[in-house]
Amino acid sequence: MLSERLLSRVVHATTDAYLKLGPVTESRMPGPQPGKQYMLYMHVPFCERLCPYCSFNRFPFAEDRARPYFANMRKEMLMLRELGYDFDSVYVGGGTPTIMLDELCETLDLARATFPGIQEVSAETNPNHLIPSYLEKLEGRVQRLSVGVQSFDDGLLKQMDRYDKYGSGDVIMERIAEASPHFVSLNADMIFNFPAQTEDILIADIERVVASGASQTTFYPLMASPSVQKQLAKTVGPVSYAREKRFYEIICELLVDTGVFQFGSAWTFNRRGPVASEGAETALAFETALDAHMIDEYVVDYEEYPAIGSGGITYLGDTLYVNTFSVVEYNQAIESGRMSMMGKTRFSLRDRMRYRFMMQLFGLRLDKRQFERDFGMTVERGLPVEMAFMRASGAFATDDADELTLTPKGRYLTVVMMRQFFIGVNNLRDQARQALTGAERELLFG
Repeated sequence: MLSERLLSRVVHATTDAYLKLGPVTESRMPGPQPGKQYMLYMHVPFCERLCPYCSFNRFPFAEDRARPYFANMRKEMLMLRELGYDFDSVYVGGGTPTIMLDELCETLDLARATFPGIQEVSAETNPNHLIPSYLEKLEGRVQRLSVGVQSFDDGLLKQMDRYDKYGSGDVIMERIAEASPHFVSLNADMIFNFPAQTEDILIADIERVVASGASQTTFYPLMASPSVQKQLAKTVGPVSYAREKRFYEIICELLVDTGVFQFGSAWTFNRRGPVASEGAETALAFETALDAHMIDEYVVDYEEYPAIGSGGITYLGDTLYVNTFSVVEYNQAIESGRMSMMGKTRFSLRDRMRYRFMMQLFGLRLDKRQFERDFGMTVERGLPVEMAFMRASGAFATDDADELTLTPKGRYLTVVMMRQFFIGVNNLRDQARQALTGAERELLFG
């Protein structure tokens, strides 16, 4: 698909140009702007297994590394309170946030006590933590839980080194069904376009998502940033984007066109209603999840957000900050009264407009009037090349004075933009990861 290849190259080039880390001199991030809503992102960089496709900051779990880390993350959270921040939403990503449940619960309890405005907490987990002892403690503390499934296919799970640790596809499916009633929204996190994935495997994955009772699912395209390409090639095979569009069409056809799910974003899907066997309480949870929009793609609902924890990425105003990827340096920074930023990059006005364009289209609607208020010019004037390309490609279903919405082709082109943007963000992470030294470098690269 010519438009996909052209768009991939352009987004790749532009992200390479502005996602470059420079030095940071601030000891603390900027304070909040009056009246603006913020989400708090927390990063827990510990995993039982390091997946070959993951570019996030993560280390093999060890309790003696994790306990002091959680304690310092709570200290960093209090620094945000001192700066004047309040939050109505918290997202805990990783790594595996539930890897030390007692520490996570203490951290979330402190967050709610410190920031009374918090309405919801979202967190990630792995299938082996969907067990009664975990679910009982998470229920009430976490409203939206996202489970890293990736695939229900046993062959793919073995390729990814997930089968032995997290169980077979059948086991994972049963655990999702058991866990779903405990949360307002339970998201099954999937990946498509693995080299060994056939159309039949993808269709079976979609059917299992539907049957699992998950209230939401996210199908990410496989994102092969340079740092993971060699490892991916060794474990799951070389990555090709030739089938990506067809696979995406299959996902949309089987989830949305059948009437079971509806779009939450270009690659997030919300179940339309409760499964027939569920009672009134679960039915209400499903409807609430729909009203609440999506779980994973917080960048749509919150354009700006401070991040705490090693490897967290903050976006405030025109500046993106990256926290140190070293847990040792992270602990040292917090214990000395500093926050943990190790680098930053600034967005030009044009870059900020591109970011808004991409994120709002990813959320399926760009508000033209808001764009003009915020940037002092129309989207046509600010981004003439981008608008001309998308219009020529037939990307817009609605294109009037108020808004842009997407055709099916436009949704796929937005998936392409986001895939390339996140590969660019992964490259930014690689720049931070290269600064690791000593034992930590040996853990990841040795």
